[in-house]
Amino acid sequence: MEHQDSVADPARGTHHVQSLERGLAVIKAFDAASPVLTLSDVAKATGLTRAAARRFLLTLVDLGYVRTDGKYFSLTARVLELGYAFLSSLSLPEVAQPHMERLSAQVRESSSVSVLDGTEIVYVARVAVSRIMAVTINVGTRFPAHATSMGHVLLAGLDAAALEEFFAKATFTALTSHTITSRSVLEAELVSVKRQGFALVDQELEEGLRSVAVPVHGPDGSVVAAINLSTHASRTTPESAVAELLPPLLATAKDIEADLAMTSPARVS
Repeated sequence: MEHQDSVADPARGTHHVQSLERGLAVIKAFDAASPVLTLSDVAKATGLTRAAARRFLLTLVDLGYVRTDGKYFSLTARVLELGYAFLSSLSLPEVAQPHMERLSAQVRESSSVSVLDGTEIVYVARVAVSRIMAVTINVGTRFPAHATSMGHVLLAGLDAAALEEFFAKATFTALTSHTITSRSVLEAELVSVKRQGFALVDQELEEGLRSVAVPVHGPDGSVVAAINLSTHASRTTPESAVAELLPPLLATAKDIEADLAMTSPARVS
């Protein structure tokens, strides 16, 4: 006789529904390495008896989350519904934050996400590994778009009319001796950024600050944000910054875009 479902766990509250926990464990037993499992495989992976695992699997088959040929079991696309409700409620910063945390932990550099607001970028998410700027950057911090890697990426994503509007309003203040202060030079830089898919800004915003940024595209393909990695110039050369930071940065942008594709639509805040 099977008693496993009814045994209370003293570490759990009285509200705890053990059957729900075990049903979710059955779903989580399937992954990229094990997309197809037998009843015995599921029982072993979850710690359930074969009888209990069978009940959960067949219930999931009835609900459309699992398919079976009688011996082998696999998940259906319907399991995406379980995450869709959560993802569709998230804003862009909430979607990006866990990806940025993993990225910063991997490369040990600070990461930020920003959006364009007029002639400035606005930080909407940030993971700081170390302080490398004279000013403290927080969510809501603004910088001139013409002097930042994320600004260059966001400007490169504009259509001709929107870019012309930017140039009509922008003031090309020289923040360092490296800052681009010419419209023609910036236009040439934006053409290059659009062609290569990333921007490298070397000490244009602040002396000693080097930054690489890439676009984050929405479900419709438009550039909805930019994500960057910032490092101190003493730790890298421009070439090594691109070689070492660009690949994980691009991979993170793709992961964020995959999550954004499941939102309806992504909110900035």
